[in-house]
Amino acid sequence: MGKIISIINQKGGVGKTTTAVNLSAYLADKGMKTLLIDEDSQANSTSGLSKDVKFGSNLYEVLLNGEEIEKAIVKTAVKKLSILPASIDLAGAEIEIASLPHRESLLKRTIEPIREKYDYILIDCPPSLGLMTLNALVASDAIIIPIQAEFYALEGLAQLVRTVHVVGRKMNPGLHILGILLTMFDGRTNLSLQVAEEVKKYFGSKVFRTVIPRTVKLSEAPSFGEPILTYAPKSKGAEAYKKLCREVLKRD
Repeated sequence: MGKIISIINQKGGVGKTTTAVNLSAYLADKGMKTLLIDEDSQANSTSGLSKDVKFGSNLYEVLLNGEEIEKAIVKTAVKKLSILPASIDLAGAEIEIASLPHRESLLKRTIEPIREKYDYILIDCPPSLGLMTLNALVASDAIIIPIQAEFYALEGLAQLVRTVHVVGRKMNPGLHILGILLTMFDGRTNLSLQVAEEVKKYFGSKVFRTVIPRTVKLSEAPSFGEPILTYAPKSKGAEAYKKLCREVLKRD
């Protein structure tokens, strides 16, 4: 059965989608058959892997209109990496899901038939702790929490960790935090170093040794519809996500 990992933080702009796209690309590059599920109505993971890809259906159609999941999944330009795309329709999905029976396990039931076909399934969650994120937590084995190395990094994190523990206790006993990932890190600034120290003080060994630097290439890659693996494979950002991939495989 494929390992399901959600990339989650209710704050926006912390490198969540960048991590989802690039970690999934490097897992695939390591020979792992990988699926990235874009659960965010902004569809940034979808556009970040859209080079040479034509999308027909999407996650909204699968969850709420009964579309077959296999018909909505498409292969990307990266060998062994597929994506289940998002659309703007997901913005109103929480209201529609709210009235359904067993609403918190809709995504889990949707993924179940195809889970054994993949080594890894990554979910790029929306920046909130609403029903879509709850569905991702119920469906997942583990989560990765990206944290921006800036002043308000730990703000809201306690609430997120509490939510994960509640879901683990009541709905998904196997759920755990695979790791905390420092993103947009600049080792030349005292602030980044202080934030890293603070995060390690709270989370200890849960913090990945790999840190993701703030680089131009990582910012540019999505506008070309490519992961850093193919856009700038020798860049610092590429090296960082390659190391993160190795850490994830080791922790699994």
